[in-house]
Amino acid sequence: EVHLVESGGGLVKPGGSLRLSCAASGFTFSSSPMSWVRQAPGKGLEWVSTIYWYNNTTTYAEPVKGRFTISTDNAKSTLYLQMNTLKSEDTAVYYCAKGGLASALHGPYRGQGTQVTVSS
Repeated sequence: EVHLVESGGGLVKPGGSLRLSCAASGFTFSSSPMSWVRQAPGKGLEWVSTIYWYNNTTTYAEPVKGRFTISTDNAKSTLYLQMNTLKSEDTAVYYCAKGGLASALHGPYRGQGTQVTVSS
């Protein structure tokens, strides 16, 4: 059974940084694309970033490009999202998901989420 558990969210001031983690189990982590998606208050799910295991390619949504970095530790089956220069519009619940963009947004494998609040 696929199991994804996010951590690392919290309250941070604009311009600050956070690192989210996602502990994965129940599948071969190193063989699956992994993604982060987020949901801001009153809005739908928004894709944030994906990392592809086979060539270590990373892709980012335009609003986070240059500020966020996705990475993995395959030995720990853990996905990370380093978030720098945070803005109020980054406030959302962040979810890790198994798969690429389409699977992350529409598939069944997402964690329970971690709240990120950017506010002064």
